[in-house]
Amino acid sequence: MAAGQARLTPAVVCVCLLLLIDATGVLPRPAVDGAIADIGRTGTATLLAAETPRPVKRIVSLVPALTEMLFAIGAGPNVVGVSNFDSFPPAVKGLPHVGALLDPDTERILTLRPDLVITYGSQTDAQARFERAGIRVFTYRHSGIDGVLATMRRLGETVGRTEQAAAAARDLEMRLDSIRSRVKGRPRPRTLLVFERMPQTLRGLYVSGGAGFLSDMLDTAGAANVFGDVKRESVQPSQETLLVRAPEVIIEIRAQRLANPDEARRDRAAWNTLASLPAVRQQRVYFLAGDELVVPGPRLAGGVEAMARVLHPDAFR
Repeated sequence: MAAGQARLTPAVVCVCLLLLIDATGVLPRPAVDGAIADIGRTGTATLLAAETPRPVKRIVSLVPALTEMLFAIGAGPNVVGVSNFDSFPPAVKGLPHVGALLDPDTERILTLRPDLVITYGSQTDAQARFERAGIRVFTYRHSGIDGVLATMRRLGETVGRTEQAAAAARDLEMRLDSIRSRVKGRPRPRTLLVFERMPQTLRGLYVSGGAGFLSDMLDTAGAANVFGDVKRESVQPSQETLLVRAPEVIIEIRAQRLANPDEARRDRAAWNTLASLPAVRQQRVYFLAGDELVVPGPRLAGGVEAMARVLHPDAFR
């Protein structure tokens, strides 16, 4: 994946890393606390500290999706540090950036005197250090849309914004239900959802399997995932497998458009090497840009709608 990351925004790099870690186990899953071990299966987030919660006043978030949730539920003023991958909302650009998924700067985080640190489930070493320092940890793993909604509500309870979080979750649910109603009853094209590949080639291709928020987004948008039977978040298919699966639609997602038109043209032309695919033959290869497509937070419905509009354009006229 490294060769393709030169053009990727931090949001996409972060999601790619998280999906690949969850799929391959590159970093260990928590295994000591039974509640934490369930995070990968249920998608719910868990507080690791056992003592009676104290009011949360200073938060460091190492997970961009949860940073967005904090701001969406009114806890943005309490955020004092974010990961290197955070770029939304704009207010985070003025905050200290304290490392990334694989290299959180725990020393700098401790100097920010947080009373809550939000981590990804694989960051077990950092979690242990924060706990030893007496800092509560809220840990999370990507899962499906239901997990996004549950995490938003749980986060609100944790930071004293229960009602605001419930309202934000309801708003997201309503927007998703509106999309479902628009595409209901329409044919569901067999769709390949691509979230990573090397520039201008089909090498290093990673696509959504039948688990996780990307697959749920595709389902909500009115598509049938061609790898829906593979119950993993990430699949690395061969070109021979793609020919067998024969997607009718291909959707590539990225956080922002390529700045160079020639580069974008060559990226699109790479699919011509598989000209027999129905999606290529029928010119149904779509490139969608926007970090709401790759960050499973409050703006997720915008990403789902973007997918639905290319899958079922008549439903949005």
